[in-house]
Amino acid sequence: MNALVSEWIDKAEADYYSAWREYRARKHPNYDGAGFHAQQCIEKYLKGFLIHCGQASIWGHDLIAVAEHCIPHFPELELEKPLLALLTRFAVRYRYPGESASKAEAKRALQAAEKLRKLLRTKLELTK
Repeated sequence: MNALVSEWIDKAEADYYSAWREYRARKHPNYDGAGFHAQQCIEKYLKGFLIHCGQASIWGHDLIAVAEHCIPHFPELELEKPLLALLTRFAVRYRYPGESASKAEAKRALQAAEKLRKLLRTKLELTK
């Protein structure tokens, strides 16, 4: 794995752990932030995967749009579009006044990220 892909994965992992930390906080849990970091984790995994496949990373937070570029190299992602759509809502929707994520919504985002992270780590031949 090249250094740039490793850096994308390291950043994705930092978001993964930040998501869980925000969700589990005893004082002042930030469910918006938990979902946002879950979305960012998968966005960075997808972009790192693109680079791993010799493709250019693309701009954007819509995980389905990013995944469309990955699907030729990872067709199984087609089946995960509902999870990608769920996570995409956390990229912007809950970041500004007007809407807030509930604990249950944040939990669903974390579960989606957990499943997608595992799939991507397997595809990238990462252990753990």
